Amino acid sequence: MTKSGNSAVTNLSPILPPAWLGILGGGQLGRMFIHEAQSLGYKVCVLDPDPLSPGGAVAEKHICADYGDEKALNEMANLCAAVSTEFENVPAKTLDYFQNKDIFVAPMGRCVSIAQDRILEKEFLQQCSVLSGIGPAPHHVIKTQSDLATVPTQLFPAILKTARMGYDGKGQVNVRDADELAVAWQGLGGNACVLEKRMPLAFEVSALIVRAHDGQVTAYPIAENIHRNGILHTSTVPSPSLVKHPNVSKKIIGASFEIAEKMAYVGVLCVEYFVLQDGSVLVNEIAPRPHNSGHYTMDASVTSQFEQQVRAMARLPLGDVTLMEPVAMLNILGDVWFDKDQAREPAWHHVLAHPSAKLHLYGKASPKLGRKMGHINCLGKGIQEAKDACVAVAHDLGIAP
Repeated sequence: MTKSGNSAVTNLSPILPPAWLGILGGGQLGRMFIHEAQSLGYKVCVLDPDPLSPGGAVAEKHICADYGDEKALNEMANLCAAVSTEFENVPAKTLDYFQNKDIFVAPMGRCVSIAQDRILEKEFLQQCSVLSGIGPAPHHVIKTQSDLATVPTQLFPAILKTARMGYDGKGQVNVRDADELAVAWQGLGGNACVLEKRMPLAFEVSALIVRAHDGQVTAYPIAENIHRNGILHTSTVPSPSLVKHPNVSKKIIGASFEIAEKMAYVGVLCVEYFVLQDGSVLVNEIAPRPHNSGHYTMDASVTSQFEQQVRAMARLPLGDVTLMEPVAMLNILGDVWFDKDQAREPAWHHVLAHPSAKLHLYGKASPKLGRKMGHINCLGKGIQEAKDACVAVAHDLGIAP
């Protein structure tokens, strides 16, 4: 789905290659962004404090420094025509630094600041629901000890989530009642949190959209996601559970467009949703960047999410989001490198014996349990064929259900 913007919003000219683009963060998302930028003829400067960052290994320039290092920021500002970020926990003020120097920033710091704080995020999503009709789950903000006493009993059972720095299931605790809540809150350091009611979930989906500087916005097909231990395990596209419910898909995409427009967002944006057992939909959270559930676009879409991020930040026309074939994406964690605590290289030749399997490894220095090391896209002529290939590959790696 595509919606045209107002071309009068901006008269900024495109940033053409071989200009330099800057990316804050050199993890796997930064690395895949860099590859796409380079394929379009751009040069990339990455800022990341890790000397062994996967993105730093492939960029034309790696500034190895903290995200608040003003000397490093100034060096990047003098080199790059536009700057983006690969993850939402980069300080928003770092993005503001570049914007204050009249460098094009996509997304802007104020967009990222909303996603950095679950309290601000819930407030923002609640505001968007007035027009979109899709709001967040019932929740309660806990900032102080006294807030524990004002929690409505109907919120239990619930999930306590830290307001900041939580990802892949980290900073989250299930609580059944007020007593467990008090213990969990102290266990999370007594920091600001959001208590979110556990809802009768049927399945989870994510909408991946792209918004250009002129307001043009487009959406990829909705992905259906399965998590293990709070970490994304598989994404199947198109969503098997929504194939027969196009009106629900349309409503989810419309809500995502509303969120992006209200933020004046530029770039790739992922919005995660819960579909409940009664068919109703809740918005979970936003990710102001390319997203793990969008990795399938590298092989199954006309234009990948990473190329779209390059296009948006360089003020180029957005690419075609058509899905060429159904696909199931399988995350590869560091666990598959270990067999009874003995490290060994996975049998990639077995994986690649499946003709539709496309392997992407991230070039990380060493595998660790729970660490995202790569992904595999399994394509098929139909959804079931893609899912079957994904299960077969997972079986070869020892991570099948």
